Amino acid sequence: MTDRFPYPILPREQLIRQMNGLAAKGSPFLFIINYKADGGYVIPGDKLDSDYIRFQFEYETRTRNPERGTQNIERGTLNAERGTQNAEHKTLVWNVDPLSLNDYKPKFEFVQAQMQLGNSFLVNLTQPTKVRTNLSLLDIYNQSTAKYKLWMENSILVLSPETFVRIEGTVITSFPMKGTIDANIPGADEIILNDPKEMAEHATIVDLIRNDLSLVAGEVEVKQYRYLDKIKTNKQDLLQVSSEISGILADTYREHLGNIIFALLPAGSISGAPKTKTLEIIHEAEGYERGFYAGICGFFDGENLDSGVMIRYIEQETDGLTFKSGGGITAQSELIKEYEELIQKVYVPVY
Repeated sequence: MTDRFPYPILPREQLIRQMNGLAAKGSPFLFIINYKADGGYVIPGDKLDSDYIRFQFEYETRTRNPERGTQNIERGTLNAERGTQNAEHKTLVWNVDPLSLNDYKPKFEFVQAQMQLGNSFLVNLTQPTKVRTNLSLLDIYNQSTAKYKLWMENSILVLSPETFVRIEGTVITSFPMKGTIDANIPGADEIILNDPKEMAEHATIVDLIRNDLSLVAGEVEVKQYRYLDKIKTNKQDLLQVSSEISGILADTYREHLGNIIFALLPAGSISGAPKTKTLEIIHEAEGYERGFYAGICGFFDGENLDSGVMIRYIEQETDGLTFKSGGGITAQSELIKEYEELIQKVYVPVY
Protein backbone atom coordinates (compact mmCIF):
# COMPACT_ATOMS: atom_id res chain seq x y z
CA MET A 1 0.00 0.00 0.00
CA THR A 2 1.08 3.58 -0.56
CA ASP A 3 2.02 5.93 2.26
CA ARG A 4 -1.24 7.79 1.70
CA PHE A 5 -3.41 4.73 2.45
CA PRO A 6 -5.78 6.20 5.06
CA TYR A 7 -6.58 3.12 7.17
CA PRO A 8 -4.21 1.91 9.93
CA ILE A 9 -3.61 -1.76 10.71
CA LEU A 10 -5.05 -2.48 14.15
CA PRO A 11 -3.98 -5.18 16.66
CA ARG A 12 -6.28 -8.04 17.62
CA GLU A 13 -7.76 -6.60 20.82
CA GLN A 14 -8.53 -3.26 19.21
CA LEU A 15 -10.20 -5.01 16.27
CA ILE A 16 -12.43 -6.96 18.66
CA ARG A 17 -13.40 -3.83 20.62
CA GLN A 18 -14.26 -1.88 17.48
CA MET A 19 -16.30 -4.72 15.99
CA ASN A 20 -18.21 -5.16 19.26
CA GLY A 21 -18.89 -1.44 19.59
CA LEU A 22 -20.01 -0.82 16.02
CA ALA A 23 -22.19 -3.94 15.88
CA ALA A 24 -23.86 -3.12 19.20
CA LYS A 25 -24.86 0.27 17.76
CA GLY A 26 -26.04 -1.26 14.49
CA SER A 27 -23.37 0.66 12.55
CA PRO A 28 -22.18 -0.89 9.24
CA PHE A 29 -18.48 -1.71 8.86
CA LEU A 30 -16.01 -3.62 6.70
CA PHE A 31 -13.45 -5.87 8.40
CA ILE A 32 -10.30 -7.49 7.00
CA ILE A 33 -8.32 -9.83 9.28
CA ASN A 34 -5.01 -11.54 8.52
CA TYR A 35 -4.31 -15.28 8.63
CA LYS A 36 -2.75 -15.23 12.10
CA ALA A 37 -5.71 -13.20 13.41
CA ASP A 38 -3.36 -10.75 15.09
CA GLY A 39 -3.95 -7.71 12.88
CA GLY A 40 -6.23 -6.14 10.33
CA TYR A 41 -8.72 -3.40 9.57
CA VAL A 42 -12.13 -2.34 10.80
CA ILE A 43 -13.52 0.47 8.63
CA PRO A 44 -16.88 2.10 9.42
CA GLY A 45 -19.21 2.23 6.43
CA ASP A 46 -19.16 6.05 6.25
CA LYS A 47 -15.34 6.03 6.13
CA LEU A 48 -15.01 3.75 3.11
CA ASP A 49 -13.27 5.46 0.18
CA SER A 50 -13.30 3.62 -3.16
CA ASP A 51 -10.09 5.39 -4.20
CA TYR A 52 -8.31 3.11 -1.72
CA ILE A 53 -10.52 0.11 -1.09
CA ARG A 54 -13.35 -1.60 -2.94
CA PHE A 55 -15.34 -4.71 -2.24
CA GLN A 56 -18.28 -6.55 -3.69
CA PHE A 57 -19.78 -9.51 -1.85
CA GLU A 58 -22.48 -11.54 -3.58
CA TYR A 59 -24.79 -13.49 -1.33
CA GLU A 60 -27.28 -16.14 -2.25
CA THR A 61 -30.11 -17.92 -0.51
CA ARG A 62 -30.50 -21.53 -1.55
CA THR A 63 -33.08 -24.27 -1.48
CA ARG A 64 -31.64 -27.68 -0.71
CA ASN A 65 -31.83 -30.43 -3.30
CA PRO A 66 -32.29 -33.84 -1.62
CA GLU A 67 -30.25 -35.53 -4.34
CA ARG A 68 -27.32 -33.25 -5.14
CA GLY A 69 -26.51 -29.61 -5.67
CA THR A 70 -28.52 -26.52 -4.89
CA GLN A 71 -30.90 -24.11 -6.52
CA ASN A 72 -30.41 -20.38 -6.06
CA ILE A 73 -33.56 -18.50 -5.09
CA GLU A 74 -32.15 -15.09 -4.20
CA ARG A 75 -29.06 -13.09 -5.06
CA GLY A 76 -27.84 -9.74 -3.83
CA THR A 77 -24.73 -7.62 -3.51
CA LEU A 78 -22.98 -5.79 -0.70
CA ASN A 79 -20.47 -3.29 -2.02
CA ALA A 80 -18.50 -0.11 -1.45
CA GLU A 81 -18.58 1.28 -4.96
CA ARG A 82 -18.96 4.99 -5.58
CA GLY A 83 -20.58 5.70 -8.94
CA THR A 84 -20.35 3.36 -11.90
CA GLN A 85 -17.32 1.58 -13.30
CA ASN A 86 -16.76 2.22 -17.00
CA ALA A 87 -13.36 0.62 -17.31
CA GLU A 88 -12.40 -0.63 -20.75
CA HIS A 89 -12.44 -4.42 -21.00
CA LYS A 90 -8.96 -5.76 -21.75
CA THR A 91 -7.89 -9.23 -22.80
CA LEU A 92 -6.07 -10.97 -19.96
CA VAL A 93 -2.50 -12.21 -20.39
CA TRP A 94 -1.66 -14.60 -17.55
CA ASN A 95 1.76 -16.25 -17.03
CA VAL A 96 2.51 -18.48 -14.04
CA ASP A 97 5.91 -19.38 -12.56
CA PRO A 98 5.24 -21.91 -9.77
CA LEU A 99 7.79 -23.59 -7.54
CA SER A 100 9.17 -26.82 -8.93
CA LEU A 101 7.97 -30.27 -8.00
CA ASN A 102 11.40 -30.88 -6.42
CA ASP A 103 10.89 -27.87 -4.15
CA TYR A 104 7.33 -28.87 -3.28
CA LYS A 105 8.15 -32.50 -2.55
CA PRO A 106 10.01 -32.09 0.81
CA LYS A 107 7.23 -29.84 2.12
CA PHE A 108 4.61 -32.42 1.18
CA GLU A 109 6.68 -35.26 2.68
CA PHE A 110 7.19 -33.33 5.93
CA VAL A 111 3.43 -32.88 6.27
CA GLN A 112 2.74 -36.56 5.64
CA ALA A 113 5.44 -37.56 8.13
CA GLN A 114 3.68 -35.45 10.75
CA MET A 115 0.47 -37.30 9.96
CA GLN A 116 2.17 -40.65 10.40
CA LEU A 117 3.22 -39.45 13.86
CA GLY A 118 -0.42 -38.70 14.62
CA ASN A 119 0.09 -34.93 14.89
CA SER A 120 -2.56 -34.02 12.29
CA PHE A 121 -5.31 -35.53 10.16
CA LEU A 122 -5.57 -32.69 7.64
CA VAL A 123 -3.08 -29.95 6.74
CA ASN A 124 -3.78 -27.15 4.28
CA LEU A 125 -0.39 -26.75 2.58
CA THR A 126 0.03 -23.57 0.52
CA GLN A 127 2.78 -21.89 -1.46
CA PRO A 128 3.38 -18.58 -3.27
CA THR A 129 3.54 -18.46 -7.06
CA LYS A 130 4.91 -15.58 -9.12
CA VAL A 131 2.49 -14.42 -11.81
CA ARG A 132 2.81 -11.91 -14.63
CA THR A 133 -0.12 -10.17 -16.27
CA ASN A 134 -0.82 -7.20 -18.50
CA LEU A 135 -3.61 -5.97 -16.19
CA SER A 136 -3.47 -4.04 -12.96
CA LEU A 137 -5.05 -5.44 -9.82
CA LEU A 138 -7.87 -2.93 -10.25
CA ASP A 139 -8.36 -4.01 -13.89
CA ILE A 140 -8.70 -7.63 -12.78
CA TYR A 141 -11.09 -6.61 -10.00
CA ASN A 142 -13.32 -4.78 -12.48
CA GLN A 143 -13.29 -7.65 -14.99
CA SER A 144 -13.78 -10.52 -12.53
CA THR A 145 -16.78 -12.35 -11.19
CA ALA A 146 -16.43 -13.84 -7.71
CA LYS A 147 -18.57 -14.29 -4.63
CA TYR A 148 -16.14 -12.17 -2.56
CA LYS A 149 -14.17 -9.45 -4.35
CA LEU A 150 -11.82 -7.15 -2.45
CA TRP A 151 -9.28 -4.65 -3.80
CA MET A 152 -6.89 -2.61 -1.67
CA GLU A 153 -4.86 0.05 -3.42
CA ASN A 154 -1.51 -1.23 -4.71
CA SER A 155 -1.62 -4.07 -2.22
CA ILE A 156 -3.96 -7.06 -2.47
CA LEU A 157 -6.75 -8.49 -4.59
CA VAL A 158 -9.12 -11.21 -3.39
CA LEU A 159 -11.48 -13.07 -5.74
CA SER A 160 -12.77 -15.75 -3.39
CA PRO A 161 -15.55 -18.30 -3.93
CA GLU A 162 -15.62 -19.38 -0.27
CA THR A 163 -17.87 -18.10 2.51
CA PHE A 164 -16.39 -17.98 6.01
CA VAL A 165 -19.52 -17.32 8.06
CA ARG A 166 -22.82 -15.63 7.36
CA ILE A 167 -25.09 -14.31 10.12
CA GLU A 168 -28.75 -13.62 9.37
CA GLY A 169 -30.88 -12.81 12.41
CA THR A 170 -29.35 -15.07 15.05
CA VAL A 171 -28.49 -17.89 12.62
CA ILE A 172 -24.77 -18.33 11.92
CA THR A 173 -23.82 -20.47 8.91
CA SER A 174 -20.55 -21.68 7.42
CA PHE A 175 -19.96 -23.20 3.98
CA PRO A 176 -16.56 -24.98 4.00
CA MET A 177 -15.14 -25.84 0.57
CA LYS A 178 -12.94 -28.90 0.15
CA GLY A 179 -12.44 -30.70 -3.14
CA THR A 180 -11.70 -29.31 -6.61
CA ILE A 181 -11.80 -30.90 -10.06
CA ASP A 182 -11.77 -29.79 -13.70
CA ALA A 183 -15.46 -29.59 -14.62
CA ASN A 184 -14.70 -30.65 -18.22
CA ILE A 185 -13.46 -34.12 -17.22
CA PRO A 186 -16.11 -36.69 -18.20
CA GLY A 187 -18.03 -37.70 -15.09
CA ALA A 188 -16.25 -35.05 -13.00
CA ASP A 189 -19.11 -34.80 -10.50
CA GLU A 190 -19.10 -38.54 -9.80
CA ILE A 191 -15.30 -38.67 -9.63
CA ILE A 192 -14.97 -35.89 -7.04
CA LEU A 193 -17.91 -37.04 -4.92
CA ASN A 194 -16.75 -40.68 -4.81
CA ASP A 195 -12.98 -40.13 -4.38
CA PRO A 196 -11.99 -41.69 -0.99
CA LYS A 197 -9.31 -39.05 -0.29
CA GLU A 198 -11.71 -36.20 -1.05
CA MET A 199 -14.43 -37.80 1.06
CA ALA A 200 -12.10 -38.15 4.04
CA GLU A 201 -10.77 -34.61 3.68
CA HIS A 202 -14.23 -33.11 3.47
CA ALA A 203 -15.53 -35.12 6.41
CA THR A 204 -12.62 -33.90 8.54
CA ILE A 205 -13.18 -30.24 7.73
CA VAL A 206 -16.93 -30.46 8.29
CA ASP A 207 -16.31 -31.97 11.72
CA LEU A 208 -13.80 -29.20 12.50
CA ILE A 209 -16.17 -26.40 11.43
CA ARG A 210 -19.02 -27.98 13.38
CA ASN A 211 -16.84 -28.00 16.49
CA ASP A 212 -15.73 -24.40 15.84
CA LEU A 213 -19.32 -23.16 15.53
CA SER A 214 -20.20 -24.99 18.74
CA LEU A 215 -17.81 -22.64 20.56
CA VAL A 216 -20.08 -19.67 19.83
CA ALA A 217 -23.51 -21.08 18.96
CA GLY A 218 -26.07 -23.67 20.02
CA GLU A 219 -28.07 -26.19 18.00
CA VAL A 220 -25.21 -26.67 15.52
CA GLU A 221 -26.02 -29.07 12.68
CA VAL A 222 -24.96 -29.98 9.15
CA LYS A 223 -27.76 -28.69 6.95
CA GLN A 224 -26.36 -29.94 3.65
CA TYR A 225 -23.42 -32.25 3.01
CA ARG A 226 -21.12 -32.22 -0.03
CA TYR A 227 -22.91 -30.31 -2.79
CA LEU A 228 -21.27 -28.99 -5.96
CA ASP A 229 -20.68 -25.45 -7.21
CA LYS A 230 -19.31 -24.62 -10.66
CA ILE A 231 -16.70 -21.85 -10.84
CA LYS A 232 -15.71 -20.21 -14.13
CA THR A 233 -12.08 -19.11 -14.49
CA ASN A 234 -9.75 -17.66 -17.11
CA LYS A 235 -8.33 -21.16 -17.67
CA GLN A 236 -11.20 -23.63 -17.22
CA ASP A 237 -14.40 -24.39 -15.34
CA LEU A 238 -13.98 -26.04 -11.94
CA LEU A 239 -16.29 -27.99 -9.68
CA GLN A 240 -15.86 -27.38 -5.95
CA VAL A 241 -17.44 -29.38 -3.14
CA SER A 242 -19.04 -27.54 -0.21
CA SER A 243 -21.21 -28.24 2.83
CA GLU A 244 -23.55 -26.07 4.90
CA ILE A 245 -23.34 -25.99 8.71
CA SER A 246 -25.39 -23.70 10.94
CA GLY A 247 -26.14 -22.84 14.57
CA ILE A 248 -28.04 -20.32 16.69
CA LEU A 249 -26.38 -17.34 18.41
CA ALA A 250 -27.58 -15.63 21.56
CA ASP A 251 -30.02 -12.73 21.04
CA THR A 252 -27.34 -10.33 22.37
CA TYR A 253 -24.59 -11.59 20.05
CA ARG A 254 -23.94 -8.20 18.42
CA GLU A 255 -22.37 -6.90 21.63
CA HIS A 256 -19.79 -9.67 21.27
CA LEU A 257 -19.55 -9.95 17.49
CA GLY A 258 -15.78 -9.37 17.44
CA ASN A 259 -15.20 -12.06 20.07
CA ILE A 260 -17.38 -14.49 18.10
CA ILE A 261 -15.50 -13.96 14.83
CA PHE A 262 -12.05 -14.21 16.41
CA ALA A 263 -13.02 -17.38 18.31
CA LEU A 264 -13.42 -19.07 14.91
CA LEU A 265 -10.02 -18.00 13.51
CA PRO A 266 -7.95 -19.08 11.70
CA ALA A 267 -10.56 -20.52 9.36
CA GLY A 268 -10.62 -24.30 9.56
CA SER A 269 -10.77 -24.81 5.80
CA ILE A 270 -7.36 -23.18 5.29
CA SER A 271 -5.65 -24.64 8.37
CA GLY A 272 -6.58 -28.21 9.30
CA ALA A 273 -7.29 -30.54 12.19
CA PRO A 274 -6.58 -30.64 15.03
CA LYS A 275 -6.17 -26.92 14.55
CA THR A 276 -3.54 -25.91 17.15
CA LYS A 277 -0.94 -28.54 16.26
CA THR A 278 -1.69 -28.24 12.55
CA LEU A 279 -0.92 -24.50 12.63
CA GLU A 280 2.55 -25.37 13.95
CA ILE A 281 3.04 -27.88 11.12
CA ILE A 282 1.93 -25.32 8.52
CA HIS A 283 4.38 -22.73 9.85
CA GLU A 284 7.31 -25.16 9.62
CA ALA A 285 6.35 -26.72 6.29
CA GLU A 286 5.45 -23.67 4.21
CA GLY A 287 8.54 -21.53 4.83
CA TYR A 288 6.85 -18.20 4.02
CA GLU A 289 4.42 -15.77 5.62
CA ARG A 290 0.82 -15.94 4.48
CA GLY A 291 0.07 -12.39 5.65
CA PHE A 292 -3.52 -11.52 4.76
CA TYR A 293 -3.81 -14.56 2.50
CA ALA A 294 -6.18 -17.12 4.06
CA GLY A 295 -7.48 -14.51 6.48
CA ILE A 296 -11.06 -13.28 6.21
CA CYS A 297 -12.92 -10.22 4.95
CA GLY A 298 -16.50 -9.35 5.71
CA PHE A 299 -19.18 -6.70 6.01
CA PHE A 300 -21.72 -6.05 8.77
CA ASP A 301 -24.61 -4.04 7.28
CA GLY A 302 -26.11 -2.98 10.62
CA GLU A 303 -28.23 -6.11 10.94
CA ASN A 304 -26.58 -9.08 9.22
CA LEU A 305 -23.03 -10.16 8.40
CA ASP A 306 -21.40 -11.84 5.43
CA SER A 307 -17.74 -12.85 5.23
CA GLY A 308 -15.39 -14.76 2.97
CA VAL A 309 -12.11 -16.64 3.27
CA MET A 310 -9.38 -14.70 1.46
CA ILE A 311 -8.31 -17.30 -1.08
CA ARG A 312 -7.80 -16.75 -4.84
CA TYR A 313 -5.47 -14.07 -3.56
CA ILE A 314 -2.90 -11.88 -5.35
CA GLU A 315 -0.44 -9.62 -3.54
CA GLN A 316 1.65 -6.78 -4.93
CA GLU A 317 5.23 -7.20 -3.74
CA THR A 318 8.37 -5.22 -4.55
CA ASP A 319 9.43 -7.75 -7.22
CA GLY A 320 6.00 -8.21 -8.79
CA LEU A 321 2.76 -10.07 -8.21
CA THR A 322 2.48 -13.16 -6.01
CA PHE A 323 -0.48 -15.54 -6.09
CA LYS A 324 -0.92 -17.75 -3.02
CA SER A 325 -2.69 -21.11 -3.26
CA GLY A 326 -2.76 -24.62 -1.88
CA GLY A 327 -4.87 -27.57 -0.83
CA GLY A 328 -5.65 -30.02 1.92
CA ILE A 329 -3.19 -32.86 2.53
CA THR A 330 -4.32 -36.12 4.13
CA ALA A 331 -2.67 -39.49 4.64
CA GLN A 332 -4.25 -40.60 1.34
CA SER A 333 -2.85 -37.67 -0.65
CA GLU A 334 -0.62 -38.26 -3.67
CA LEU A 335 2.32 -35.95 -4.34
CA ILE A 336 1.68 -35.30 -8.04
CA LYS A 337 -2.06 -34.70 -7.61
CA GLU A 338 -1.52 -32.21 -4.77
CA TYR A 339 1.19 -30.38 -6.70
CA GLU A 340 -1.05 -30.14 -9.76
CA GLU A 341 -3.96 -28.87 -7.64
CA LEU A 342 -1.81 -26.09 -6.19
CA ILE A 343 -0.98 -24.91 -9.71
CA GLN A 344 -4.55 -25.44 -10.99
CA LYS A 345 -5.79 -22.98 -8.37
CA VAL A 346 -3.56 -20.17 -9.67
CA TYR A 347 -6.27 -18.49 -11.69
CA VAL A 348 -8.51 -15.44 -11.80
CA PRO A 349 -12.24 -15.65 -12.66
CA VAL A 350 -11.93 -13.38 -15.69
CA TYR A 351 -13.63 -14.68 -18.83
